[in-house]
Amino acid sequence: MVEVIKRGAYLVDGGIVWADGLPADPAQAREKTMAYSILRSHDRGTDRSRLRLRFDALISHDITFVGIIQTAKASGLERFPIPYAMTNCHNSLCAVGGTINEDDHAFGLSAARRYGGIYVPANQAVIHQYARERLAGCGRMILGSDSHTRYGAYGCMGVGEGGGELVKQLLENTYDAAAPEVVMVYLEGAPRRGVGPQDVAIALVGATFPDGCVKNKILEFVGPGVKNLSADYRTGIDVMTTETSCLSSIWETDETIRAYYENVGRPEDFRPLRPENGAYYDSVVRIDLSQVECMIALPFHPSIACTVHELQADPEGILARVEADCNRQLEGKVSLDLRRSIVDGRVVCGQGVIVGCSGGMYENIVEAGKILEGQSIGNGYFDMSVYPASTPISLAVTKNGTAARLMEAGCVMKPAFCGPCFGAGDTPANQTLSIRHATRNFANREGSKPGSGQIAAVALMDARSIAATARNGGVLTAATDIGYEPPTAEELAYRYDGSVYAKRCYEGFGRPDPEAPLRYGPNIKDWPRMPRLEEDLLVRLCAVIHDPVTTTDELIPSGETSSYRSNPIGLSEFALSRRVPEYVARSKAVRALEEARQAGEIPGEVRAVLDRVGGDARRTTVGSCIFARKPGDGSAREQAASCQKVLGGFANICHEYATKRYRSNCINWGLVPFTVDGDFPWKDGDWVYIPGVRAAIARGAEDFAARVIAADGTVRELSLRCAGLTESERQILQEGCLMNYYAAGYGRD
Repeated sequence: MVEVIKRGAYLVDGGIVWADGLPADPAQAREKTMAYSILRSHDRGTDRSRLRLRFDALISHDITFVGIIQTAKASGLERFPIPYAMTNCHNSLCAVGGTINEDDHAFGLSAARRYGGIYVPANQAVIHQYARERLAGCGRMILGSDSHTRYGAYGCMGVGEGGGELVKQLLENTYDAAAPEVVMVYLEGAPRRGVGPQDVAIALVGATFPDGCVKNKILEFVGPGVKNLSADYRTGIDVMTTETSCLSSIWETDETIRAYYENVGRPEDFRPLRPENGAYYDSVVRIDLSQVECMIALPFHPSIACTVHELQADPEGILARVEADCNRQLEGKVSLDLRRSIVDGRVVCGQGVIVGCSGGMYENIVEAGKILEGQSIGNGYFDMSVYPASTPISLAVTKNGTAARLMEAGCVMKPAFCGPCFGAGDTPANQTLSIRHATRNFANREGSKPGSGQIAAVALMDARSIAATARNGGVLTAATDIGYEPPTAEELAYRYDGSVYAKRCYEGFGRPDPEAPLRYGPNIKDWPRMPRLEEDLLVRLCAVIHDPVTTTDELIPSGETSSYRSNPIGLSEFALSRRVPEYVARSKAVRALEEARQAGEIPGEVRAVLDRVGGDARRTTVGSCIFARKPGDGSAREQAASCQKVLGGFANICHEYATKRYRSNCINWGLVPFTVDGDFPWKDGDWVYIPGVRAAIARGAEDFAARVIAADGTVRELSLRCAGLTESERQILQEGCLMNYYAAGYGRD
């Protein structure tokens, strides 16, 4: 089904030739990939091993754009230099916090008017569908403040990053990264009826994520199987590549993609893309599409993958193993009981949801409608919601009768909205199994509140098998196991109508109005002052987490907390609230020590700690710190780092960062991203002292000699590492954050 081959290979005449069989220079031949053709055309640097990229367009949603605008404004923003679209698809329910959500939407429109941007009103489109329909183009690059910024199937490289990286682009700076490796994803065969793009995606994630074999690399999709996939199908696979932890993705483009651009009224944005003959790839993933089965990704990660048939054959054994892993992760805060979903030997689900940038595509909904045509989801505990990804898709499924078929079966049709993906809509009942064609199923997401005894158990599936399960009243069913008449080519033809965009969206790029006032609400606050880094650094461990992975949803929970996204101080109160509830109070206490130090009053606790290591409080920044084994998997939301900074954070320590974007967020908010080898036996409350840190960062040092002062007063040596910082990143850390960096006059060409 999916084979990962960790060998270098060349693509020669459309076939794979292993590197040891062809005497060519891999570095030169890597330049023949589609990925490097696009990267080099956007690279403003001269060092071939480092990229300094300028993007063609930017896109954000309403959990991130206010903070980005506020940061850019404080850094000297005058206009948007490239198209910047702001969609309202995450907090569009406006259900929590009074007026504050709609206040943010009004702020977004006012910013589009003032700086010359694009504003997409609530429920018109989810962020990535708007980008697909209006911004993507062959050979382009788009940077988005959302982790699922992926448009590779349309020949457009998308990168999901934290807001700080978008601020850099708005101020005409560059996105800096090491030149990545490229992985060939070689597609063969054609999928069977009932097998959808999410099935292929789950199989791919399950094969690649666990050992990190494609982390921070580019996935390049080629091979004879590409032509057997529609544009929607390709995109349904592509958007889930984020869950492999790759940096970006790109696909060959052909007549199918040409037809897509013609359909959305932008034929000029198509051009054929394919690798040059002899292109080199650092490894290969082979997928035989004909062998892919209906898949399910069980809690709490898209990589916890098995076939639906495997789960049907051994529900007790598989769910018991997954349940045990989940409960270890929950650490006793609540006990997840997946086996309660087994009834008479069959897995019974309580909810089905087709939603967002992965599930809400036109073809997924049409296929689900055909499976449920003339059927009923029943009047039991199972319910089902369908969220088309854009108003044009809603119009299309309404006009062709699909929406009527689904509603007649008992499904609820809803507007374009991302909420169910992160717990702001269709939150499932406690301990019931929700099956979703969505992007993620992490712990502390989709409504989970372990500290309150509430847990959402979400599994990912394709829309086709969700519809098949709904047809059987919630009994888990693979779409390949039911008889249904698949849609005809006519029914699968998406007839795009962008008239609603033209009537409702504000298209202001190139027409800034500096006199247009920004509209503020009572919850939209400026960033507090961020102190700069002194010569030495003393940080207190305020959260020590030994989970295998710590997600951004744990660092700053999503859901109702996101209503406070435009209030940095208010939002920071939720940091780690579902994982380490004591963290906020601990960090505030440390922040108070630094505030006192800056006021010239050296707190006795600080003096006592520094005396043990010969430190000088007058030249030592005091801050808080988090240790986690592998933090930052998941969302690109910069709040995962900015909330730490607002609370007084100055460093993170880990074995490795789960994603580049979280590490970048840490740097942009002045958190020194240390790593450490081996065991980390220290506890909450212990201090870590790093002398000479500012000078060491300035000169490009990568190894730092630190000392740990434990609660019992003992002092031990600790070797920390901070490798691969660029010159601008070193300056950002010295100044304390990206805003301070710009205020100090850096970053201006």
